[in-house]
Amino acid sequence: MNLRDSARPDSFTPTVRRLMVGEFDEGPDYSTYRRRGTTDWLLIHTLGGRGRFGTAYEDVVADPESLTLVRPGTLHDYGVESELRHWHFLFAHFHPKPDWLPLLDWPEAAPGILQLHPSEHAADRIASNLAAAVRHQSSVLAQGELLALNALEAALLWADTQNPKAIRIDDRLLRAIELVDRDLKADLGVPRLARAASLSPSRFAHLFRAQLGVTPQQFVERRRLEAARRLLELTTRPISSVAAEVGFTNPLYFSTRFRHHTGATPTAYRRG
Repeated sequence: MNLRDSARPDSFTPTVRRLMVGEFDEGPDYSTYRRRGTTDWLLIHTLGGRGRFGTAYEDVVADPESLTLVRPGTLHDYGVESELRHWHFLFAHFHPKPDWLPLLDWPEAAPGILQLHPSEHAADRIASNLAAAVRHQSSVLAQGELLALNALEAALLWADTQNPKAIRIDDRLLRAIELVDRDLKADLGVPRLARAASLSPSRFAHLFRAQLGVTPQQFVERRRLEAARRLLELTTRPISSVAAEVGFTNPLYFSTRFRHHTGATPTAYRRG
């Protein structure tokens, strides 16, 4: 650190109990400097313009749709990049739950500064969940903070789909998987799933099996049977109603497949 930096006054450091989220749209004068960093993690998702993170070597640039994560105790020297002179971003200061730590193992752009460059599809989901966290934190509901934490966790899970250090699933397949999870009662045959993925049925089926290790039909059936298992555990709905709710039009066939999947009939599973 040079003399100018050592004399530079520190910016305000927020006190974060669990989570602090927000959205800033800033001009050329915006900058933050904390020589000791913070005790929490800082996540920044750039929506527009460009930000920069100063390091001892060279700046790390935050382009639109990029995700930047700053570890606790890392020097905070960030602000609006000088060329575009504008930075619009969502941010989250947070203390992660222990089971979130694997989700924070991103590639390092500089010591203590991690970065991902998600696809447009994933970036949209991440931004949507971070925006939901901002809304929930300002909610009058007593559960607002927990809802905000859930939304942040969803954003981190979407980010994990883009982490080259994790097992990454093709974005086209993610669109098909979203379709499955959105409505298990819908027609979820290969032709429709392939259209959602913008692939031919044969190419979609091949890619799906190569990346997920099962056929699309097996994946859909497993999702349906897992949802049925939860309904049997948590509700008193008739077996035929549970079958219809998860996309089985024939209750007898549902019972056969459920027994194959769990080793018990739906009735026996519910009793157990």
